[in-house]
Amino acid sequence: MVNTAESHCPRSISDEDRARAQMYQLLGALLSNPPSSELLRGLASLKGDDTPIGSASKNLAALAQRTTPADAEREYNNLFVGLGRGELLPYASYYLTGFLNEKPLANLRSDLMARGIKARDDVKEPEDHMGTLCEIMAGIITGEFVSDSDLPSQKAFFEAHMGKWARLFFTDLEEAQSAIFYTSVGSLGRAFMTVEADAFAIQ
Repeated sequence: MVNTAESHCPRSISDEDRARAQMYQLLGALLSNPPSSELLRGLASLKGDDTPIGSASKNLAALAQRTTPADAEREYNNLFVGLGRGELLPYASYYLTGFLNEKPLANLRSDLMARGIKARDDVKEPEDHMGTLCEIMAGIITGEFVSDSDLPSQKAFFEAHMGKWARLFFTDLEEAQSAIFYTSVGSLGRAFMTVEADAFAIQ
């Protein structure tokens, strides 16, 4: 996604918000394309703790260590591309209505227009792709876009376009038959979206 303003510096954010934005950016990158060798090396160095996110991070690091870029690309294609379609369809419209390019996508496009956010020219997927939504959330948190980036703005976007299906999608990814490396991506995404939803719920 790109900012419609010619120049807009990200706002100064807290360490917590920076970590949240980085998590959204990571999930967006892993869902939008197969991981490169550089990204796999970076993931292999992840540390964790006993929290659900920490445990998922440790598992992701362990799987990244033994996953080659070719293996990751094959798995990504089986999950999201396939012959005609992949095992999963990571779109809000599909999860919320059972069909692609439905009202959730139209609502999202209206919201993006109101926020001054438009798709990059090189992005061919509909905007309600989970990878794109994660990238947008990262941009809202960091103040990349001209729209408000405060917590109410983040909450409004999350609840309107992600909250009703994000955890279900990541659970499906975690349990997908084609998933090996992406099982841990699903676990990480599910744990993170749970924390986000719980945090927004008390705002």
